[in-house]
Amino acid sequence: MVYDWVKALHIISIIAWMAGMLYLPRLFVYHADAKVGSELSETLKIMERRLLRYIINPAMITSFVFGFWLLHLNPELLHQDFMKMKLFFVLMMTILHGCLARYRKVFARDENKHSARFYRIINETPTFFMIAIVLLVVVKPSF
Repeated sequence: MVYDWVKALHIISIIAWMAGMLYLPRLFVYHADAKVGSELSETLKIMERRLLRYIINPAMITSFVFGFWLLHLNPELLHQDFMKMKLFFVLMMTILHGCLARYRKVFARDENKHSARFYRIINETPTFFMIAIVLLVVVKPSF
């Protein structure tokens, strides 16, 4: 019973994390085209900071807490190939999270050097990681 509750909370956390990870780079696309100092640029700075601070960061933290709790409740998962691959993609998602946080700080300082096209490409990366993770967890392939 506890396992199911923790799993549900883990899934909810992942959904929130992914929502933010998909939305933040989209804001960067608009921000890259906004004139420095404009009302739009200043509004996007606020949106980006709030999204990262109040949604993405807490969702990532709770995803990790509930994920580690699930592994604690079912440690044999760590010996399965699909879980090792899943954890690799979770690591990649975490690295991307850190990169997005860094880009947010660059925008906050009005020092962005990347184009909107760059952020459009970055915007696709969490989708790729999400697809890989979901397929691994649902299909559970062995390698």
